[in-house]
Amino acid sequence: MTIREHHYPTREALAEALATGVAAVLCGGIATRGQAVLAVSGGSTPKLFFRTLAKADLDWSRVTVCLVDERWVPETSDRSNTRLVRENLLTGPAASARLEPLFEEGASAREAEDEVSRRLAALPRPFDAVILGMGNDGHTASFFPGADRLAEAIDPQAGHRVLAIGAPGAGEPRITLALPFLLEARLLALHIEGDEKRETLQKALADGTVAEMPVRSVLRAPREEPLQVFWAP
Repeated sequence: MTIREHHYPTREALAEALATGVAAVLCGGIATRGQAVLAVSGGSTPKLFFRTLAKADLDWSRVTVCLVDERWVPETSDRSNTRLVRENLLTGPAASARLEPLFEEGASAREAEDEVSRRLAALPRPFDAVILGMGNDGHTASFFPGADRLAEAIDPQAGHRVLAIGAPGAGEPRITLALPFLLEARLLALHIEGDEKRETLQKALADGTVAEMPVRSVLRAPREEPLQVFWAP
């Protein structure tokens, strides 16, 4: 895969650039299909990007937002990525967007796989934009080193849309979109911040196994469109 790196002097400049690019892609999806789909990641890194994107001038009522992965916790938890998206992205103009959560109340992540997959199947594909993050351990989505179903999650031929997955570094059980679902996005971006993340990326781009740093499953995947990497100190 071709990788294009975009470096910015500040995190504010990065958020503005990434939000502008994503908004343009969403507008394109609305123009061509009448609707657009955005998949985003959790954690602390995307908050500023979310708040910036929320102000974008587009028809948010035609946008569906879903998550790349989710911790298996209810939305009342501070650990919930769904809560993060509601509080930081679905505000202002973006409040009219539709959110498609991955969490299912009253079920385990494994039990909920089929229902979550069914709901995601109703969304138009390919997704217009998928924004990934990366941990210092080399994980992206919930593709963690040592994850119990990592091989299934990153199998390019797998028919899964989502998988329940657990790993020593993941904390709670999780559910994640499978690799093929992510790779087909019209815009695929990796959003990272700080010197440590940049060093992690350089290590991931070097030789080594995918199992050691599962983000390599994305970095090395065949794909016509480039992976866009956004970084700021």
